[in-house]
Amino acid sequence: MGVDFPDRSPQGIASVIARLITAGELAPGDRLPTVRDLAAELLVSPATVSAAWQALARSGMIQSRGRAGTFVRGMPREWLTRRVKGLSSADGDWRLDLSLGTPDPALLPSLADAFSHVTLRADTGRYHDLPVLPELAALLERAWPAHAEAITVVNGAVDGISRTLGQVVRLGDRVAVESPGFPYFLDLLDALGAEAVPLSLDDEGVEPASLAHALTQRPTAVILQPRAQNPTGASMSEERARLLAAVVRASRDGHRVVVIEDDHSGLISMAPDVTLGRWLPGQVVHVRSFSKSHGPDLRIAALGGPARLVERIVARRMLGPGWTSRLIQTVLLDMLTDPGAVAAVRAARLAYRDREEALVTALRREGVSMPHPDGINLWLPVADDRAAIVHLAAAGIAVAGGAPFVVHDDTPHVRVTSGVVAADAVDVARELAAASRAVRR
Repeated sequence: MGVDFPDRSPQGIASVIARLITAGELAPGDRLPTVRDLAAELLVSPATVSAAWQALARSGMIQSRGRAGTFVRGMPREWLTRRVKGLSSADGDWRLDLSLGTPDPALLPSLADAFSHVTLRADTGRYHDLPVLPELAALLERAWPAHAEAITVVNGAVDGISRTLGQVVRLGDRVAVESPGFPYFLDLLDALGAEAVPLSLDDEGVEPASLAHALTQRPTAVILQPRAQNPTGASMSEERARLLAAVVRASRDGHRVVVIEDDHSGLISMAPDVTLGRWLPGQVVHVRSFSKSHGPDLRIAALGGPARLVERIVARRMLGPGWTSRLIQTVLLDMLTDPGAVAAVRAARLAYRDREEALVTALRREGVSMPHPDGINLWLPVADDRAAIVHLAAAGIAVAGGAPFVVHDDTPHVRVTSGVVAADAVDVARELAAASRAVRR
């Protein structure tokens, strides 16, 4: 290849190829040397090059086309937005896929009993009926962290955030958002033509000084994750929420700012339920998802806040999906009230807590100091995210690179979905610790 390979181990070979791909020196569609040809050039065994190729394939950087050869992989799944493309691992034979940010399917409550209680016909009565089942609305209102003038149901947290942003953000507006934060939000702002103003975080979420600085740029909205922040796992204390609300109130034009809260991990979070709506009742839209606790494919979340905003969101949905399936609403209502389902979610919350603690404790023993996160993710600092991904791919472990999570280039990290590490926490921590120290060669 005419390239220097100072380290001719599988990891060393994979790191050099990964660097060439990242730098653009190898472009999507470029054909790589055969295993035997490169092995002969480097004076190593074919098995060594094959192991490097397997690591790169697992990390999604190359793909085999059988007898046609091995090629640099193009960007798959064009329906995904720019940052989201960088989140998921490539399909492959992973020993452990920690890249997805999704709950452990084994910890989701069974839907069998809930579906046995719904009508066998997908009838709705009239198209103009209330979009939320009255019984579900009453239950949500009782469980809401602060009084909400109106509550509706949407098709998942991102749907709720997207629809709220669509009502309050216009082309050229600024929106304050956590960095690191959820890549979907950053892509949403790009789609709206809005400018992201980054907010820095500590172990309790957004730092008040960072929010105060962001508000000097007069953003239209602020997006926060009050619990189990994705990707850091930080959860906001009540005192921190109070301080952030005070910062909003004290800022110039603060009364015009809409605060949008994404409580995506809700019932599996160990932290108390908090909202800035307790102090800013007319300015906060709070979205609570049931994906992590009850199942991502239910596609259901609750959205509550000032009636002037919620009713506009409901009206706009009537010109699209209309409402969230009342059949699915009935299933959710059943699972929120059935003792067996409630117990299953409670057990899942404790299981995720134990898994996080086991992995973080093992990482600390390996010399990687980290806070104990909440929820199912942790934000692992690394020397080089691409090198870390390749190192872990060689061990059959997938993680998500950190770049899609930040507004601007930041200290390198990878996101690890620690909630699915049900066993071998010590072994996984050992690999993660080694990956955190990996550098490109």
